Amino acid sequence: MMAVVKQLRAQDCDVDVVNEDGPWSLTAGYDMVLTMGRRPETLSRLSAAGVRSINSSEAVARCQRSRLSKIMREEGIPMPPETGSDGFWLKRGDVAGSMSDKDVMFASDASELKACKEEFRQRGIEDYVVCAHVKGYEVKFYGVLHADFFRSFSLSQQQSGVVPGLREAAERLAAAVGIEVYGGDCIVRQDGTFCIIDFNDWPSFSRCRDEAADAIARQLLKNKE
Repeated sequence: MMAVVKQLRAQDCDVDVVNEDGPWSLTAGYDMVLTMGRRPETLSRLSAAGVRSINSSEAVARCQRSRLSKIMREEGIPMPPETGSDGFWLKRGDVAGSMSDKDVMFASDASELKACKEEFRQRGIEDYVVCAHVKGYEVKFYGVLHADFFRSFSLSQQQSGVVPGLREAAERLAAAVGIEVYGGDCIVRQDGTFCIIDFNDWPSFSRCRDEAADAIARQLLKNKE
């Protein structure tokens, strides 16, 4: 986010930076809001303000795991199956990321999965997603919709980060969700097929931050014209 702010200021744009935790207002007549806020009250305020947000409050809300899983099924986006023989992942469904390290739990079999679900219930979590563990190597991807920017990186030094069909699937998912600045993770199986296991707004872009900031800034300025 701050890398994008730096790029915009270099183009003589007036940019105010505020913390989601502190006092902030949209009464100053802003043309656009760049936001990493995910709190319900933040999303509600931004939606009610009528100012274009990147990403929009509605799109950020659709990144909640339970809603995102439904969209992926409807759009035919490669995703993990619900059952398998290599264990399960239980993920809190009412958030996009994780609020604690126990919001995503691995269960080696159906018995452990049942115990994990019970632990969720004891914490008051009734909205969750279950998917089978998929064997393969992990690839992180980052994109900016409509800006011709997409990068992917393998977490395995022995494997390539270029995955046939991944960009098309990620961009199709981003368009369906309405997310303009996005990132995620996928697992590539031994046979070369893949499934997307995570997708969210405003990722870190840690491996391509300068490139991404430039692409985001250029897209924002283009939209402003």
